[in-house]
Amino acid sequence: MIINGTKENFEEEVLKSDKPVLVDFNAEWCPPCQALHPILEEIAEERNDFKIISVDIDEQDELAEKYQVSSIPCLICFKNGEEVDRRIGLQPKKRLIKILEK
Repeated sequence: MIINGTKENFEEEVLKSDKPVLVDFNAEWCPPCQALHPILEEIAEERNDFKIISVDIDEQDELAEKYQVSSIPCLICFKNGEEVDRRIGLQPKKRLIKILEK
């Protein structure tokens, strides 16, 4: 399951998570974001050893600004509340899993 990320739940779901978290900063109007969504859903269905959080930059502009998201899709991997990796653009499933497993 992909969790909808908001400024209200970001700290609890991402920064305090005991699992690695992949945060997908996206927007509904972005074609590469829409292409990425089914890949993320597939990963979320298959794996429960990490979380996937979706943040709509139009609805959560404060989070996008805080994490300096200037291009989307922007995928940020957090472990123990710290950013450990960042990728811009459509990414293949294998690469996303590899990032989370590091």
